[in-house]
Amino acid sequence: MPHARNNQERLYDLTERTTRFAEAIIRFARKVPKNVVTLPLIRQLVRSGTSIGANNREADDAVSRRDFRNKIGICKKEAAETEYWLDMIAVAEPVMKEEARGLWQEAHELHLIFGKSFSTASKEQPDQRS
Repeated sequence: MPHARNNQERLYDLTERTTRFAEAIIRFARKVPKNVVTLPLIRQLVRSGTSIGANNREADDAVSRRDFRNKIGICKKEAAETEYWLDMIAVAEPVMKEEARGLWQEAHELHLIFGKSFSTASKEQPDQRS
């Protein structure tokens, strides 16, 4: 039977996962054909897709529960926004649809993970520093 993983291992896994996701977004963005329609979409996708990991790292170093919830909430919003920009790129460049679908699925899973984390953090007792 596998041993239970501690919070530090899970924390690292999510940090690693969001970093790998950001790297995949950057690689994907480089492949999207550049034109007047796709350039703003690509910029927005890269901003939101890389912001998830950056805000997750900030949440790891939060100074209060309120700060943690805020950063996790931003992760959740950025993941949802990333889903949107991937959808728009798939419409603008149908040739990218299949590759966008895999990234969309990961963005969606991250959205659900951060949503659950935000809900859990919101239900716990507020700390005295917030």
